[in-house]
Amino acid sequence: MAEELSSKPTATVSSIFIYPIKSCRGISVPQAPITPTGFRWDRQWIVVNNKGRAYTQRVEPKLALVEVQLPNEAFSEDWEPTKSSYMVLKAPGMNVLKVSLSKPHQTADGVSVWEWSGSALDEGDEASQWFSNYFGKPSQLVRFNTASETRPVEPEYAPGHNVLFSDMYPYMLLSQKSLDALNKLLKEPIPVNRFRPNILVDDCESFAEDLWTEIKINKFIFQGVKLCSRCKVPTINQETGIAGPEPNETLKKFRSDNVLRPTRKQQGKIYFGNNLVWKDFHTEGKGYIIKVGDPVYVLRKVSSADEAAA
Repeated sequence: MAEELSSKPTATVSSIFIYPIKSCRGISVPQAPITPTGFRWDRQWIVVNNKGRAYTQRVEPKLALVEVQLPNEAFSEDWEPTKSSYMVLKAPGMNVLKVSLSKPHQTADGVSVWEWSGSALDEGDEASQWFSNYFGKPSQLVRFNTASETRPVEPEYAPGHNVLFSDMYPYMLLSQKSLDALNKLLKEPIPVNRFRPNILVDDCESFAEDLWTEIKINKFIFQGVKLCSRCKVPTINQETGIAGPEPNETLKKFRSDNVLRPTRKQQGKIYFGNNLVWKDFHTEGKGYIIKVGDPVYVLRKVSSADEAAA
């Protein structure tokens, strides 16, 4: 049963992260334009193998070492790339690669991410060669083709919403206090980059975000549609690309479904963070930007994680 809440801010946006290439390093930005499919530039690209299947850190942890840079102005409202606008990639032992932000003209068919398959925009031979050299096998950099493709989220949780190359949902929110609570239980604290959130908030209680089913950030309303179940990626050190047992071993002890959701069907999952969709994206106007420092208002919430969708 969702309860409606007061008009006082519950939390504050403390960081915003964009991950232009799926599974590569993120960028911390002071502000970012929002779109129905996520922050602008978030997961617009993937690296695929010679069969068109997307690489992720689960299989290619070296992706964690690929550093991505975009022009600062790319995060301003209404900015459009020129012929001299580039995404810049760096990786150990590799020359710098510059990828034009202007849309490519070539398409690549048979691209797949999990259950989805379709065509994508091919970023060309130089990018393909760079990634092929980096991984030691044929690889290709492709961009989501928004003109011809859509990729729906799970319709039972958020019908009518789509993503680009994100795993599940357009936005993932996590609180600093939740990370702090986990780090108190770990022998070696870990940084937030293990969890790859888009929105990090502070000034709320740990795991408060589990309960949020509707929130307002700045003037935009988001729905918390599903707790974020975690795969092995949080176990991969993002500075080295090397995996270990933590934090998942510790998360199993207090963030598993049998602890958080004892009355629900057990799926053997662990949860950390909340998946969001932008609810009111049909509204007219300008200024579709979220900034660090924006207040977060909780409009509706459930009373326990057992009641939350997962």
